[in-house]
Amino acid sequence: MTSFLNLPSPPLPPPLLTLQKAATRQEPGSGYSTNLRPLRTRLTPATAHLPNPFIPPPTTQNQLMIQGFEWYLPFPTKENPTTHWQRLKSLVPFLSQLGTTHLWIPPACKASVPDGNGYDIYDLYDLGEFDQKGCTQTKWGTKQQLVDLTATAKENGVKILFDTVLNHKAGADIKESTFATKMDPKDRMKPLEEKREVQVWTGFDFVGGKREEYSGMKWRKEHFTGVDYDDLSKENGVFKLEGKEWKDDVDEELGNYDFLMFADVDHGHAEVREDLFRWIDWLGKESGLNLGGLRMDAIKHYSFRFLKDFLMHVQVDVGKDWFIVGEYWRVDSEFLARVIEYMDHRLSLFDVQLVHNFSEISMMGERGDLRKVLDDALVVWKPENVVTFVVNHDTQAGQSLETPVAPFFIPIAYALLLLRANTGLPCVFWSDLFGSFTKYPNLDHGIPLPVVPPTSGGKVLPKMMLARKLWAYGPQHDYFNCQNCVGFTRLGHPSQSGGNGLAVVITNAWEYASKKMFVGTQHAGEVWTDLLKWCPGQVVIDSEGWGVFSVGHQSVSVWVNINAQGRGIVDVLGLQ
Repeated sequence: MTSFLNLPSPPLPPPLLTLQKAATRQEPGSGYSTNLRPLRTRLTPATAHLPNPFIPPPTTQNQLMIQGFEWYLPFPTKENPTTHWQRLKSLVPFLSQLGTTHLWIPPACKASVPDGNGYDIYDLYDLGEFDQKGCTQTKWGTKQQLVDLTATAKENGVKILFDTVLNHKAGADIKESTFATKMDPKDRMKPLEEKREVQVWTGFDFVGGKREEYSGMKWRKEHFTGVDYDDLSKENGVFKLEGKEWKDDVDEELGNYDFLMFADVDHGHAEVREDLFRWIDWLGKESGLNLGGLRMDAIKHYSFRFLKDFLMHVQVDVGKDWFIVGEYWRVDSEFLARVIEYMDHRLSLFDVQLVHNFSEISMMGERGDLRKVLDDALVVWKPENVVTFVVNHDTQAGQSLETPVAPFFIPIAYALLLLRANTGLPCVFWSDLFGSFTKYPNLDHGIPLPVVPPTSGGKVLPKMMLARKLWAYGPQHDYFNCQNCVGFTRLGHPSQSGGNGLAVVITNAWEYASKKMFVGTQHAGEVWTDLLKWCPGQVVIDSEGWGVFSVGHQSVSVWVNINAQGRGIVDVLGLQ
């Protein structure tokens, strides 16, 4: 893939050869690709020549995404029958009031088991409509409930992003006999043995109800490149099917990362392409859903040529204004920037490097260097094609890509995403708003209760979301000149909330700190206080537009005019 995107691959010195060998030993899903990132360009805000002050173009309301689920949400029970689609529908008006413009929902297609999250996808066309795999509804609810959710979202100005899983299928109906070669799971280009007879679960009949009215295609072994289980020998592994080759335009982690799990879809097969294009047409035009875009799962395993064709088809024939973000987990922002360019900027990607920066700096405590928090982040490379986040369902505790961020740093990270200019489309994680379950949730009279509370009690983050909606506009002045204390200001824009702005100060040290920062002469004489109520006192803006803003130990403060338009609403929100 590096060569496919015309990225340099110079000879490696001995230390990096060691790193490369270590990378090839990474487990699938680790995210640490065998790549040459240390030898490529790394951008910082300074080397990217971002001006200070940064003056963003005039804009309407700031955009904001919510990830509307977490991995451990429970399946509905007799005691608690509310489905997640019903739960989200009831929350949409509240989320919209907080400034939410995009809602990323979990995979809505039928999974291989009733309580499957949907990444173990069985049937693209079954959105909780047909009696397949043990039940009619999905873990998240029925198709009609999903239709109702999307209608409510549209009424409230919220675009639904449909989580799209096109890499594999699971839960086949029948097994087929064929031949396959068992490959080294650490190097998928290396066979472990000669080709042998196998029995593989690759037959998908989709016999539920009137399912055939949507698509009559029956998936068989020729529609897949590999599987993870041989039923004849009862062995798990990576089995490349006879007559198939891994695609050459996929990520090169583990030698070739075409295969991820289950039965791997062959994106080069004509019938597969036809059915996937037919499905996206159906989803956008005939399913009854009101959608605003897609979140595409695990695209590092897709054929890039297929993905480029698919994105063009969506833009031309399905949803011209759809927002599409892909999950490509690779800590290499230059590489991801080249992916975006190859896709003609029709695709946005999640900022993986930024999440790793949050993790590494936060875990170092006051030894972390806050000046480097944005270094080489994808948002520095492609600010118009990036989704920034702090935690998601893959990086939360217990998941394959777990990337821990110290609890004290989570509000700091969200302040950087939500209140700064040029941070792409920020995404707030469900658990940081509403809390998280574990694999085995606590029960109180049959009702599952979150065992991990939301960030800062669930009160600070909504206030920052509303601050983004109301006041995070206009020119931005950065003060990233101290390892343990940084800050920035937004001067406000006349078109938004009376032109009020804000000032943010961050420290990772165990003592109070302060920053003298410019907020604009138009704010002279105003009295500002910390919106989060973590730092006491008042700041009176001087005649030249400057103020000295403080912050408590290992925290963030967000200073706003006490008489700013909308301030009373935010303050009351904090008391609930």
